Amino acid sequence: MMRWQTQRYIQNARGFTLLELLVVMVIIGLLAAYVGPKYFSQVGRSEIRMAQAQIDALEKSLHQYRLDVGSYPSTENGLAALMVSPNNEPRWNGPYLSKTPPDDPWGRPYIYKYPGDRSEFDLFSLGRDGQPGGEAEAADITNW
Repeated sequence: MMRWQTQRYIQNARGFTLLELLVVMVIIGLLAAYVGPKYFSQVGRSEIRMAQAQIDALEKSLHQYRLDVGSYPSTENGLAALMVSPNNEPRWNGPYLSKTPPDDPWGRPYIYKYPGDRSEFDLFSLGRDGQPGGEAEAADITNW
């Protein structure tokens, strides 16, 4: 480019105006307001699916424990019996899990009860709200 063309190019090159930046920011805000709630509702559903999968895996480990020992672990021994032999149980052939039993997706331990009120043993999470009962994402996730 010749010198006078370079100077002319520099004079014509300008930044965005404040109005243009504001319009872009409003558009981005509207998109975020539309997409945000849809995204976060998916997160809630994925936490529920994760809790269901973890309960299923723990349930299978408990069944394997019962096959070896002859009964499910007591409520007092809980899910820890899947990792460490309770009271030096002679028929215990574990560990039945590769790592310590996980907490539910909301950071609370799963509740285990044997004998169960609703099935042979009860294994459940109180859901997002941590309270018994609830609906939708706050509902309990159970093995029954």
